Amino acid sequence: MAVSGSKKVVIAALLGNSLIAVSKFAAVAYTGSSAMLSEAIHSLVDTINQALMLYGMKRAAKPADDIHPFGYGREIYFWSFVVAILIFSIGAGVSIYEGIDKLRHPMPVQNVIVNYVVLGLAFAFEAAA
Repeated sequence: MAVSGSKKVVIAALLGNSLIAVSKFAAVAYTGSSAMLSEAIHSLVDTINQALMLYGMKRAAKPADDIHPFGYGREIYFWSFVVAILIFSIGAGVSIYEGIDKLRHPMPVQNVIVNYVVLGLAFAFEAAA
């Protein structure tokens, strides 16, 4: 029972993060905001992480066989580790790149209201998930 409940939570998070990523990338296309680009990539990484968690949960549920006599239950920890590596490496890499790029080529802030609308939508999507 707990596994199906966990799976529902991960699926809800996947759908919520997908909607957030799409709305943030739309705002990036409209405003060109580097902060929103960083947020959009963060949401995309979260979406990929949820997909990897679902994959790990599926793999961990496989029954024992000759090669793995104790089953595959520990695979969930491996995929959780992969998720953590992705969060830190991709998130840090994009943030550092965007920070350096904007320091070298500063741009004035424009269309701030769009960013606030998208953040409001992200709040609503997260609350629903």
